[in-house]
Amino acid sequence: MTDGAGFWNRIAARYARTPIKDEAAYEHKLGLTREFLDPCYQVLELGCGTGGTAVRHAPLVRRITAVDISSKMIAIGRERAVDAGVTNVDFQVSALESFDAPAETYDVVLALSLLHLVADRDAAIARVRDLLKPGGVFISNTACLAGVHGWLRFLGPPGRMLSILPLVRIFSERDLRASLEAAGFDIELCWKPDGKSRYVVFLVARRLGEASLGGDAATPA
Repeated sequence: MTDGAGFWNRIAARYARTPIKDEAAYEHKLGLTREFLDPCYQVLELGCGTGGTAVRHAPLVRRITAVDISSKMIAIGRERAVDAGVTNVDFQVSALESFDAPAETYDVVLALSLLHLVADRDAAIARVRDLLKPGGVFISNTACLAGVHGWLRFLGPPGRMLSILPLVRIFSERDLRASLEAAGFDIELCWKPDGKSRYVVFLVARRLGEASLGGDAATPA
């Protein structure tokens, strides 16, 4: 999912201890996500980090597969699930491109703070589409930094070589929307917070198709 696990393994413990920068925005996004969850759903979270979001959503769905490239973050996620008494989250160490699951497995796929960290955004979105059932929902939370942090274009490569910065792709909200639409998604919801998270775009996009989600369950409004 990124150009290497080293950076994320190195910061995993500190990341788990660091308070969420914008708690209000985070809670709002949790609430928006819950509108698209159902007790019978199979959910995939890509780039799950230390598992906090997966553990929060677990009581609302049948099962969550939570995936991250960092083995140390996954280990922390497993500990969090045990501490919370959550038994329906399956934590796995994997990159998106090597994640092994049959096509059209999931009702919902989450990629929170991930798409700006992958080498090929279009390939990642296409893979998500294939993993979703027709009519399934892709929920993403993405830093769209075009015109904002252009210095990353220059500092990023040496920073990655020294393992002090992760890969960060610079693109606009328009670029992201175009990628989703080209992959066969219809964007149903867009929310952009103010303040500390003002460069982040929270999108809910539905894979075009005729099948309903979750078998006999009603499709979320």
